[in-house]
Amino acid sequence: MHLVAGVDSSTQSCKVLVVDAATGSIVREGRAQHPDGTEVHPAAWWRAFISAVEEAGGLDDVAAISIGGQQHGLVALDADGCVVRDALLWNDTRSAGAAAELIAEVGADAYARRAGVVPVASFTATKLRWVRDHEPDNAARIAAVALPHDWLTWRLRGYGPIDESPLGPVLDELVTDASDASGTAYFSALTGEYDLDLFERALGRPARLASPGHHNAGDSVAVVLPRVLAAGESVAMDAVTPELWRRESGLNVAGGAGDNAAAALGLGAAPGDVVVSIGTSGTVFAVSEHPVTDASGTVAGFADAAGFHLPLVATLNAARVLDAGARLLGVDHDGLAALALAAEPASGGLVLHPYFEGERTPNLPDATATLSGMTLASSTRENLARAVIEGMLCGLADGLDAITSLGVPAERVLLIGGAARNEAVSAIAAQVFGLPIVVPHPGEYVALGAAVQATWALTGGRPHWQIESHTDLPADARPDIRTAYAGAP
Repeated sequence: MHLVAGVDSSTQSCKVLVVDAATGSIVREGRAQHPDGTEVHPAAWWRAFISAVEEAGGLDDVAAISIGGQQHGLVALDADGCVVRDALLWNDTRSAGAAAELIAEVGADAYARRAGVVPVASFTATKLRWVRDHEPDNAARIAAVALPHDWLTWRLRGYGPIDESPLGPVLDELVTDASDASGTAYFSALTGEYDLDLFERALGRPARLASPGHHNAGDSVAVVLPRVLAAGESVAMDAVTPELWRRESGLNVAGGAGDNAAAALGLGAAPGDVVVSIGTSGTVFAVSEHPVTDASGTVAGFADAAGFHLPLVATLNAARVLDAGARLLGVDHDGLAALALAAEPASGGLVLHPYFEGERTPNLPDATATLSGMTLASSTRENLARAVIEGMLCGLADGLDAITSLGVPAERVLLIGGAARNEAVSAIAAQVFGLPIVVPHPGEYVALGAAVQATWALTGGRPHWQIESHTDLPADARPDIRTAYAGAP
């Protein structure tokens, strides 16, 4: 039995799954927390990774590994392999002004054509521009730029600062994958290549692609960008870091993936599948055989981790909308579900636009939530509970509409995230989306997707493991729900 390891280095924590490569069965697992905040020193991720590996029983018997991670974060390295400043994470919004500047300079249409995305504060390019403008001394020190999972993969393989790693600061050994690179706003999912002009516009300095054997960490002009590995491609773990103790031989190391792309792999998503993830924020993404561009910036034209594309829409208001509704009604989430299922579709005309924290899609950063359609007849606890769930799902359905309007097929919805297991959420989702709903059993699908990638690198073929479903519901379209939501003031 071959064992592989899949890692999810998320914003909140690091999860490690050790998996049977033949079946996808989880053999053991470990977890460690990450610090809070929107900027974090990457050393905290390395410590959490080592701790999670220890809890998972180590890597001595593991043949291959892959690291999935939070997208977009900026890890800037100097010529000695040291981190220049704490990593700016995807949820650090200080670079919103920089995003607007880049769009003004290049144009939204041109950005969409060249990079598949239009810059927002999440993307790496905007963070580079912010560092250039606000921390010029740090900007001048940057010798390489990596994403969180790129940096962890590099450290795992034995590279890093000379006093912390056996192989030292070989920046040309940095690798990434297309899914994560496509969230930088200087790599194109359309062409599969970096747009070096867009990078230089962001940082004000030229860049070059990492080239194994070049080993010129002291290049003071061109900034090194990680080499992009293809799906199924791998690199060797050339030395054993002290923290990984007893291992006597190297590991087969895959290129890793961005978190959403890794989740798609873990779910076995294929063209025609749409994944709706309801967590603190909401995401809607689909596997597409063809690239998409959207100059409005609503849909990000990312790559996936299997050689396809992953058009994605993100919303700010998701599971916490349910928290707010439950709090207002004085019930828990089960109580909210019971109330909602006792009401009729469209909530008697009661409509919630759930922009409690502004909204990213649509771009309404200063919006607040509004409740409309209140009459003596509609103002019941049951209708309010249902309006909370319908409003949250209608916002996500708007994202699905944006994706399908670009020609991406949608045949079923895979509903994941903590809120997906709420009975009312899944039932109402079938009515709002008008598509069959599959709620997979709860699982660490980012880490499982990384394990899929590790198996692919080990065996040369993508495995297709069976994913058990918790709930399967047929399409139950109730267009009056969307009509009421769209027509409300």
